[in-house]
Amino acid sequence: MIVIAITALILGVVCGQWLFPADWSRWIGILSDYILYLLMFSVGISIGNNKFVLKKLREYNLTVLLIPFGIVLGSALSGFFCGVILNMPFSVSVPIASGMGWYSLSGGMMGKLAGPEAGAIAFLSNLLREILSFLLIPLIVKYLNPYTAIAPAGATSEDTTLPMMIKYTSEDVVVLSVLNGMLCSALVPVMTNFFYEVL
Repeated sequence: MIVIAITALILGVVCGQWLFPADWSRWIGILSDYILYLLMFSVGISIGNNKFVLKKLREYNLTVLLIPFGIVLGSALSGFFCGVILNMPFSVSVPIASGMGWYSLSGGMMGKLAGPEAGAIAFLSNLLREILSFLLIPLIVKYLNPYTAIAPAGATSEDTTLPMMIKYTSEDVVVLSVLNGMLCSALVPVMTNFFYEVL
């Protein structure tokens, strides 16, 4: 999946540079809006269809929300500190970090909100977060604890990084991982818009 994403990005750059006329960008922007809506619709279907996770949520009560809350807070704070270090406006750095690994959505949203440069940074930084998650999950499980391994995965803990969670953790951690991914995925567009507008 990562290889496909990087290949698609490179092909897009090539097409934008040499194949497509400049006035196509307006139509591509309109198309990207509908693709984003479709992505959010699919997340809603995923949440609605997963009865097991919703049942587990009732069993665990509200303490289960501590993990996604910590990930959301940590992502936003990291965006703030990166903005300070890189001398980047907080209205760009914090929403980029709020992508929590969902590169396809955050890249498109930031491209629409703050321009193509911010969109490219959002795409690449969230893709890097996903790649690093694959490397970090086994180490975090080994040297810290299985529940902490959910944190680097962020919104991807319900899909692309879930096989790593299944391989290195227990069934309880996997359930929390899926739940965390669903909640973080639902919050990505909300946080991205909110922080861009407010900051």
